[in-house]
Amino acid sequence: MTTQQADVVVRRDDTHHRYEAHLDDRLAGYLDYRERDDELVLIHTETLEGFQGRGVATALARFAMDDVRSRGRRAVVLCPFLRSWLTKNPQYHDIVSHAR
Repeated sequence: MTTQQADVVVRRDDTHHRYEAHLDDRLAGYLDYRERDDELVLIHTETLEGFQGRGVATALARFAMDDVRSRGRRAVVLCPFLRSWLTKNPQYHDIVSHAR
């Protein structure tokens, strides 16, 4: 699965267990995850130096949550950025599980 927000292109990298955001064909950020049963545990979002303020983390968050929904999974959100982002995006609350 791949998506594009403005110039940010995001894709899921199953080999490295992360979502990756690219700008101008360069890695701009990533969101680490782990799979557990029917859940994706979203661990940490990182925007790389020089790419802050360009919507990278938001693109990663939206893509990850849309991916979780499209795969019929649930998200366990450990990442502080993603937790904050979800307070402004309640349309995803139905697929969020609490950490166990």
